[in-house]
Amino acid sequence: MDAVSRWDDWLVAEHEMIERAMEVLKTNLTKVLNGKYDKVQTARAVDFLLEFGDKIHNAKEEQFLFPRMGERGAPTEGGPISVMLLEHDLERKLLTKMQMALATLNTASDDVKSAFVEEGMEYLTIRAEHIWKENDILYNMGRQILTDDDFAYLLEEFQNLDQQHYGDQSSTKFETMLKEVEEGGKKMRLLENLSIDQLHAIMETLPMEVTFVDADDTVAYFNRLDKEKIFPRTRSVIGRKVHKCHPEKSVDTVLKIVESLKNRTMDTAEFWIDFRDEKVLIRYFPVFGDNDEYMGVLEVTQEISRIQKLEGQKVLLD
Repeated sequence: MDAVSRWDDWLVAEHEMIERAMEVLKTNLTKVLNGKYDKVQTARAVDFLLEFGDKIHNAKEEQFLFPRMGERGAPTEGGPISVMLLEHDLERKLLTKMQMALATLNTASDDVKSAFVEEGMEYLTIRAEHIWKENDILYNMGRQILTDDDFAYLLEEFQNLDQQHYGDQSSTKFETMLKEVEEGGKKMRLLENLSIDQLHAIMETLPMEVTFVDADDTVAYFNRLDKEKIFPRTRSVIGRKVHKCHPEKSVDTVLKIVESLKNRTMDTAEFWIDFRDEKVLIRYFPVFGDNDEYMGVLEVTQEISRIQKLEGQKVLLD
């Protein structure tokens, strides 16, 4: 939207993006009852329609366009603006309810699935008619009563809102989000937003020791390299077979755990020990790629004595 020079063109362009996500949602809603819908794609469509369609697009209208039109004489009660606000609220409630239902939709009863589809179709009908009313009626009203100064004000505020939420490259990010909706079940790789330095810093900041053993049972990575660790290890561990990294008496157990995680007879393994006056929790997790290929095992070691002593609650600002 950075190249758009009018407030109304900006909002219409956003409507077109919203309609693209609506089409994805509609396609999947028709497949819910036979179980052939794409859960990931459906969730992304609902998320986009909430996050972009409501918190970005609707916010521009509610915070800037509608109030400025009211100042220029458009009725804010009993007229088109009040209808738009009511529809925004209804759309928001329907999408929020759908978002909450998605987690258990696969195993839900036919009645629950039917209700989900009905609410989704209701949203699509309301939103489609809403877009038509804004494009053809409300925005035309705005063009007639708003001044050139109002036009400039709206463009500036639209840009500010986008920038505050998504930074200087907001329009590119919106297009990326929408592309992810339309691409379906392809998994998002949020790590693409991180640099190697940022990822390294995150891993070094984790309050636990993490070791990754690859698909060939070779140690490929561990964090907290030059920091104090529960079980000290040095760079020489990298490239070593996992059975060469444990005491002889525990090798068989470690290999059995790795094999069980690899062939999916176990989805995790964990144990805890007393070590140097500390309680240490050690957990193993299998790592599978986007195409479900086995990639290795993640070992996570954490000192939990303080966690065990926690009682009651402490809220964020206490």
